[in-house]
Amino acid sequence: MHILQAKHPPSRRGMLLQMQNVLVIDIGGTHVKVASTEQRVPLKIPSGPTMAAHQMVQQVVLATKGWKYDRISIGYPGPVLHDRPLAEPHNLAAGWIDFDYEKVFAKPIRFINDAAMQALGGYRGGRMLFLGIGTGLGSAMVFEGVVIPLELAHLPYRKNRTYEEYLGKAGLELRGKKRWTKSVLDVIERLKAAMVCEYVLLGGGNAKLMKGLPPHVILGANSNAIDGGIRLWQSPEERKILVAPHKDLPIETTPLRKGHWQNIPSEVKPIH
Repeated sequence: MHILQAKHPPSRRGMLLQMQNVLVIDIGGTHVKVASTEQRVPLKIPSGPTMAAHQMVQQVVLATKGWKYDRISIGYPGPVLHDRPLAEPHNLAAGWIDFDYEKVFAKPIRFINDAAMQALGGYRGGRMLFLGIGTGLGSAMVFEGVVIPLELAHLPYRKNRTYEEYLGKAGLELRGKKRWTKSVLDVIERLKAAMVCEYVLLGGGNAKLMKGLPPHVILGANSNAIDGGIRLWQSPEERKILVAPHKDLPIETTPLRKGHWQNIPSEVKPIH
């Protein structure tokens, strides 16, 4: 597991980073969203299965002509290690792993998994779990300002199926909204307890379908990915200072173990 952590504590260097302009590129299967510290409303560039890395870079450079930025954050739809993609994306063309991004952009670049970037943007302090429910299932943690990308989607859940098969778009279409909602709530409680997190940030395209969420679950905002890309250049200590306090969140500390459901709402008890 690769933990994304800045090397320097808050300092004059950190304060200067806050004043510099970050270009944020959020790569998706249908669009690439581009924004910056000064241009918070993102531009949308069509992507899709024919887009390769060199095409993305060319179109971003063209779309941001005249923009001023000092460094770049890239949210990538796949695993990332040492600021490089580890695997080709599922919904785009090949050629992303070995492309020389810094040579073309001529700026310092940090890569992060796209779910982790959303998580960082919605972080309110403490220990937070992020779940992104859309076409698939994205996941990440932020632990006292440190971003920890997770790969929970393909772990087994029930009936020889994975979390993603239940919570992703296919699960919603196959099982219907009511049963899908129960599964989402059930998985939230299980994973929150397993990761020993204080609260959950729920993002992704289908999060808006969830109503009546428990008080320790927060719906993500459209701006989370852009905010996360900007925060990526801060140190963990700066992230803890600059976010809102998390202590106003009602925290459920009761351990979730077999046969112990009395403090969990009835609608999220195990589904048989």
